[in-house]
Amino acid sequence: MMKATRRPRRRPPWAMLALPAAAGIPLGILWWLLAPGGLNLITRNPALGAGTNPDVWLPRDLTLAGLLVFAGCLLGVFLADQKRANPRADLAAGLVGALCGAVVAWQAGLLAAQVWAPAVDASANASIAFSLRAWPVLLLWPAATAASVFVLELLNLLGSRPDGGTGPSRHAAAEGR
Repeated sequence: MMKATRRPRRRPPWAMLALPAAAGIPLGILWWLLAPGGLNLITRNPALGAGTNPDVWLPRDLTLAGLLVFAGCLLGVFLADQKRANPRADLAAGLVGALCGAVVAWQAGLLAAQVWAPAVDASANASIAFSLRAWPVLLLWPAATAASVFVLELLNLLGSRPDGGTGPSRHAAAEGR
């Protein structure tokens, strides 16, 4: 009786672009929920609840930055998987998807603020309304993805043995085993 071998399930090539882009929606809502000037669930400090306080603007951007870096590291772990049929194409699609996801997260956070937050008068400064002041934050998701894939691939390369894994490790050879 022959044993059936399982082939890795092939994803469509656009999946690594669409999944991070779609993940931007809950990420943007989470940004609005956690950030000062939004629902402010992290600090719950009433002084940081309103966008009229300029001390809110940097932590609001940093909240999105932290979420995007976390998402980038998570995506990097998935992209560094060794069982991919076409890892370069998946990496390229993942990086484009990460950039799209960051833009979607930004817009989803702004939409969440418009829908669920009370209206604010932003005539004095546009940053009074829930917004993103530091646009380069949007580059953190693809940057964290690329850095994560690099580090994980480097660790994988450093951990692999040149003889295919059949001989003793360097540590065992150095100790005389």
